[in-house]
Amino acid sequence: MTKAIILTDGKAGHENQSKAFARSIGCDYTIVPIEFKSKFHKSLSYLFDKIGIRSLKLFKPILNCPATSDIKVVIGTGSGTFYGAKALAKKLGAKDAVILFPRGYNLASFDCILAPSFDNPPEKENIIAIPVNLVASYESFYAAGVEAFKSRYTPSAKDAVAVIIGGPNKCSTMSADWMAKELNEIFDSTSECEHWVTTSRRTPKDVEEVVDSFPFDFKLIYSRDKFNPIPAFVKMAKKLYVTAESTGMLSEACSFGASQVYALDNLNKGNHKFRRFVQNLKEAGFLGDSGRKADLSPMFKRALALLGLE
Repeated sequence: MTKAIILTDGKAGHENQSKAFARSIGCDYTIVPIEFKSKFHKSLSYLFDKIGIRSLKLFKPILNCPATSDIKVVIGTGSGTFYGAKALAKKLGAKDAVILFPRGYNLASFDCILAPSFDNPPEKENIIAIPVNLVASYESFYAAGVEAFKSRYTPSAKDAVAVIIGGPNKCSTMSADWMAKELNEIFDSTSECEHWVTTSRRTPKDVEEVVDSFPFDFKLIYSRDKFNPIPAFVKMAKKLYVTAESTGMLSEACSFGASQVYALDNLNKGNHKFRRFVQNLKEAGFLGDSGRKADLSPMFKRALALLGLE
């Protein structure tokens, strides 16, 4: 199997996208942490990149990094890895692939860039626009999740409506009143269905209390129970509602399963990336009654060609 190095900045959301990409292009991988020596050294990386210097001296010592000739690609997600992927790839004689938009760096000198569509990346040969976050999931993962869910709860013959609730962030809010309004609308419009819900570690306590007050057939309150019903929700629910700030969860729901996916809009006003992300999903037809799913296979095929791994 083709071997890759994944450079990680320690952020799980970034690392998971790199893993998803490596698996999708058939690569076995080693995960290697990377960190700039300081903010100043990160600033220097933009200048070095512009003038064609690729130096690993801007980083703290990189430990446990394979230095073998069979490494074919170095993968990085997030600004802490973009320059490092180029520098390490040059050292190893490998190709580099980065995920998210490497704003400020020399775009032309990357071998492969997978950039979110909401960043409106330029149309270049080495840039692949992707409509969703990459998700490291596979069929056995969902099968195990469905089995675990059924060991706890036996669904009826009715269609299921599932709700996945995240929490506020810098571009979104979440109040108890807003949650009550959204849940009342869901129950009123789907009265003939079963109703399932899960909160998350980010869900505020007062919002969890509102959720707990509704007559869900299956209810997971994260502060009391850490079981994960989401794989079953994705595979089994006819309708799946996800709070709009949960871009990773929306990406998974719009990529796997057969649910009709809807975003519960808790986003702040303004043209921020979360708003653009949801709007792009709507425009592509991944949200709403169609149940259409994002097919990334043509994009991965193009990435394989850019990386010389066909």
